[in-house]
Amino acid sequence: MMKTAIVTGGTSGIGAGVARMLMDKGYRVFATYVGDTVKSDDPQFIPVKVDQSSRSDLYAFLETVKGATESVDCIVCNAGMTVRKGFTEMTDGEWDKMMEVAVNSHYIIIRELFSLIPAGSRILFTGSQMGLDPHATVLAYGVTKAAVHALAKNLVKEFEGTGTTVNAIVPGFVETPWQKEKPEEIKQNIYRKTAIHRFASVDEIVDAFRFCVDNPFVNGSLIEVNGGYSYK
Repeated sequence: MMKTAIVTGGTSGIGAGVARMLMDKGYRVFATYVGDTVKSDDPQFIPVKVDQSSRSDLYAFLETVKGATESVDCIVCNAGMTVRKGFTEMTDGEWDKMMEVAVNSHYIIIRELFSLIPAGSRILFTGSQMGLDPHATVLAYGVTKAAVHALAKNLVKEFEGTGTTVNAIVPGFVETPWQKEKPEEIKQNIYRKTAIHRFASVDEIVDAFRFCVDNPFVNGSLIEVNGGYSYK
C-alpha cells in the first residue's frame, strides 16, 4: 500500500523539493500552500490551499487528510513566514501570525494525527540557522525557528519506543524564492560570512531530509546545513 506524507508549504522552495523526493520514494504527498491556486494531475501529489495562520483552515485540512487515508507515515513541517520589520515595529498580530504558522499549526497537525502515525514513521521540521544564531534584522523569525527546534526535540519523548523519529533540518541561506527579493549587497555580505561563499541549493538541503528519512537511528537531531556560516 502506498505510504502517505504531508509537506506543509510543499509547493515551492525547500518544501517542493522535499515533496518530490518523497514522491520518488513512493509516497503520496499532501502539500499545503497559500497564494495562487496550484493544480496537479498527478495522483501522488495533492496540493491543498491552507492558510496555516487560520485554525478553521487548518482543522478543515486535517479532516481532508483523515477522510483520505488511514495512516500518515511522514510529516514534514516546513511552512513558515517572516515579516521584515524591526523589533519595535512588529505588531502583536504579526508576531502571533508568525508563531501560528511555524509552531502552533505544526503542533496541532501532529497532535491531531497522532493516532494515524504508524510505528517507524518520520517527522521532520525545517528549522533555520537564525534559530541558533541571532540575525540582525528579524528577531521574531529567529524566535519562531528556535521554537521549532525545541518542538522537534521534545516530540522525541512522545514517540519513544515506536521507531518513529523526529528531527529538524537547520539550513543556512538557501536559493529559494524568498531570497530573490534580497538586495545584491546584502547577498554578497552573507556570502562573505559563509565559508563556501554562496547560498545552498534546494537540492543540497533536500539531501539532509532524505538522510533522515532513510536512517532510522537519527533521532532528536538538529542537522545544520549552512556552508560554514559565521566562520569569521
